[in-house]
Amino acid sequence: MRRLSILLAAAFVLAAAALGLAAAGAVNAEPPATSPVDHGVDITVDAITLANSVMYVPGGEDFKAFKPYVKQLLSPKGVNLLRDNVADHIHHHALMYAVAIDGVDFWSETKNCGKQVPQTTSATKDVIKDEIDWVKADGNTVVATEKRTIVLHSPYPIVGPTLISWRTRLAPPAGVESITLTGSHYFGLGMRFVKSMDNAATFTFADPNAKGLTVRDDEKLTPSTWAACTGQVDGNTVTVAMFDHPENSRPALWFTMGKPFSYLSATINLWKDPMVVKAGQELDVCHGIAVWDGKATRKQIDEAYRNWRKLNHAKKPEKKDETKR
Repeated sequence: MRRLSILLAAAFVLAAAALGLAAAGAVNAEPPATSPVDHGVDITVDAITLANSVMYVPGGEDFKAFKPYVKQLLSPKGVNLLRDNVADHIHHHALMYAVAIDGVDFWSETKNCGKQVPQTTSATKDVIKDEIDWVKADGNTVVATEKRTIVLHSPYPIVGPTLISWRTRLAPPAGVESITLTGSHYFGLGMRFVKSMDNAATFTFADPNAKGLTVRDDEKLTPSTWAACTGQVDGNTVTVAMFDHPENSRPALWFTMGKPFSYLSATINLWKDPMVVKAGQELDVCHGIAVWDGKATRKQIDEAYRNWRKLNHAKKPEKKDETKR
C-alpha cells in the first residue's frame, strides 16, 4: 500500500508537468534561468528526493532503518552537512525525529527498541507526507501514530538559504486512552553533522544572552526561538539554523553539543517533564531548518525565521490546552 501511494504521487507529478501545471505549495520566485534546478521529485524504492535538495529515506519493516529520516539536506551551492550511520552512534540518522513512548525507546536502535513503520507515504515536488505507526520491538504493538509532513520551501540554487519545514503530529492509537512521552535530554528533532564539524562548530541563538543549562561536559540545553550551528564542510563554511514555532505544544529547549562530535536537537524537556497525550489529543510540533553557504549573521537568521513564520502561518499547530504537561 505504501509503495503504491508513492507511485501514484509520482504519476501525478509527471502528469502535472506534462500539462504545464505547477504543483501546489511553491512559495519562492523562480531562480535565474542559468541556474540548473530540477524542480521535480525523484522516487525510488530506497528514497524520495525533492528538487535534488532533500533526500528522505523510508524506515520500518521493509527497510533496514528503524525510522524514516532526512538523509540529505543541501545548501544552495549543494553542500550536504548531514551525517548518517555513524560508527560511534549507528542510530544517528542525519535529520531524524524520535522520543520514548510508554517506556519504549524509539531513539536508539537495539533489539528492545521500537521502530517507526510508515503506512502511507506520498510526495509531490515539494511536499512529503508520511503516516507512521510507532511499533514496539515485538513488531505488532502500535504505541502511537504519527502524521508527518516535510515541506521544501526553497530548492537550491537560490538567493538565500535552503529552507524546509518538519511537522510531526503524534497521537495515541485507536483504543488507547493515553500515551506518555519521555526520553533523554536530547530526544526530539535532531541533526548529526559531518565529521569536519566535530570539535570545531560554533552555536548561536536568537537571544545572544540566552543562558543554557549544562547537562554534562559540552552538552547544553538552551531556550530560544532559534538555534544555529556554523562549521566547515569540505573546505566550505556552512550555517544551519533550526526554528521553533511559537504555537508548538511546548517551547523548544535546544540541545547543543560540539565535542567530541557536533549535534543540534530541538527538544521539549521530556527528560524532566514527561508529557501525557490523551485520546483525541496530539503532540503537535513544527520546526524550520535553513541552510546557508557561508557564515550567516544573526540578522540573516532572524529574517529567515520571520519569513518562515509567514510561510507556516496557515498550518501552524494549534495549542492543546487539555494536554497534560
